[in-house]
Amino acid sequence: MAIIKPLIIGLIMAGYAMILSSAQAIDLNPLSAIKSIVEAAVEDRSSDDIAKDLEVKAKITADVIDKMGTDVISINADVYEQIVMLTGVVDKTELKERTGKLASAAEGVKKVYNEMLVLKPIDKKKGAAEAFVDDTVIESKINALLLDGEGVNVTNLRWRSVQGHVFLFGRALSSGERAKAVAIVKDIKNVLSVTSRIFVRPKS
Repeated sequence: MAIIKPLIIGLIMAGYAMILSSAQAIDLNPLSAIKSIVEAAVEDRSSDDIAKDLEVKAKITADVIDKMGTDVISINADVYEQIVMLTGVVDKTELKERTGKLASAAEGVKKVYNEMLVLKPIDKKKGAAEAFVDDTVIESKINALLLDGEGVNVTNLRWRSVQGHVFLFGRALSSGERAKAVAIVKDIKNVLSVTSRIFVRPKS
């Protein structure tokens, strides 16, 4: 782990300029692009799973953007072993349901966790820009603290903050690792809630 962490940090710094210009439209938070740079390097997915996940994400990205257009305020799609977690914001329950159905219909998808929030309109107490900045700060703290957390294999995890509501996704190698990751995130300032979609499977 002592070797892996400096490698990840080095990759983050090297890829930062590229991130600013290459983030996909569906992935509005640039921190997710940082994760994409390093996730294939040291995590426990097979190369076949990584390739399948990239294909699934590309299909969901295209389908949702083409069919939903500007109806969705923001959306993120994270994929791990062809399981999908959707996060973001819509202003109507039917839009959330439609987005989930579109994602579920994408070829190769095994399961969808639809965690999109229905807000009318994007939290009346905050503007969209302010909420985005807050979530970026929270996600950067999650990134730093999980990287520094002993016993947490951060490269198998995904995380999203939507107006302070954090969603964790991916694989833990033990129930203890999952519990520790959740505890770390719950302790971060301005985190309002934590939803864990992390499954446990030890190394084979």
